[in-house]
Amino acid sequence: MSRSRLRRPPGAIALGFAVLVAAVGSAGVLVAARDRSDDVERVPDVAQALEEPSNDAPAENFLLVGSDTRENIDPNDPNAAVYGDTAEVVGRRSDTIMILRRERNGGAMLLSLPRDLWLPIAGRGGEYNRINSAYNDGADVLARTITDGLGIPINHYVEVDFVGFQQLVDAIGGVEICVDYATQDLNSGLSLNPGCQTLDGAQALAYARSRHYEEFRDGDWQADPRADLGRIERQQNFIRLAVAKLLQQVQSNPLELNGLLDVVTDSLSIDESTDPLQAAGALKAATEEGGLQTYVLPVVGVEIDDKSVVELGDGAEAVLDIFRGVAPPPAAGSSSTTTAAD
Repeated sequence: MSRSRLRRPPGAIALGFAVLVAAVGSAGVLVAARDRSDDVERVPDVAQALEEPSNDAPAENFLLVGSDTRENIDPNDPNAAVYGDTAEVVGRRSDTIMILRRERNGGAMLLSLPRDLWLPIAGRGGEYNRINSAYNDGADVLARTITDGLGIPINHYVEVDFVGFQQLVDAIGGVEICVDYATQDLNSGLSLNPGCQTLDGAQALAYARSRHYEEFRDGDWQADPRADLGRIERQQNFIRLAVAKLLQQVQSNPLELNGLLDVVTDSLSIDESTDPLQAAGALKAATEEGGLQTYVLPVVGVEIDDKSVVELGDGAEAVLDIFRGVAPPPAAGSSSTTTAAD
């Protein structure tokens, strides 16, 4: 029986699985985690586009993907009208693309790729298009597009489920987000009051997927001119807060671990060769030992074939070299830890 698979932005689910599994405190819970991992859905064919890391490789890259497919949306979902359906949104695109690089000596780095990045799409004979369109040809095509077009080797593949994300946020009691002004996005359903508030699953999803973010300032609604780049910044902030909240929840109430494992396991799809528990333990150790450094790829907006897209900007190669494995990351705490450009 197929499951509902509307996959949406939050890479927090993938990182959350790492936190949950590695936070286990007894052999019994570890056995339960192993049982859950056997039920994780596998993505066929993507393994052919992945590079198996050697045992002595200094790092490995995880491709984290959220899809914008409207297939199998529950019509009873209170946000169904905001998401749209298959009649309005045809096909599948990777709505969110992140590369999580785990250093074997400790530490992890997260790079968000803009969905409108203009690249040659693998298998299309040199045709250029937005990177998010590659996923419509398959997860393997997206992985090869990133490797061929950006030079980043991909070792593991993870997709996240949007329904499960909402359930996970609700399971940990929500995530607190602070905003200076009243905030809205009529496209995603976001509506926040000024100040700090705890977002439930539906509100968190609206926040994470907001590309038409507006703040009420000086008596009028002011749009965030950064569009997808602004969304990337908010997503990365949410990931840090969600993972911290998840770890706090597990440590303060370990009896809830089994229920959280059920939610997270049902929310993931991974490549056929990755062991979920080994990957989870490695990612958890990396984020704890060296922290999670986040990067935004510097890009510039251009018009190509009547499409508004982005191309690599100044400083992009330096960021890409870190994830290619040809340059070391900045020292933790340095001013270049997080790289961003409009």
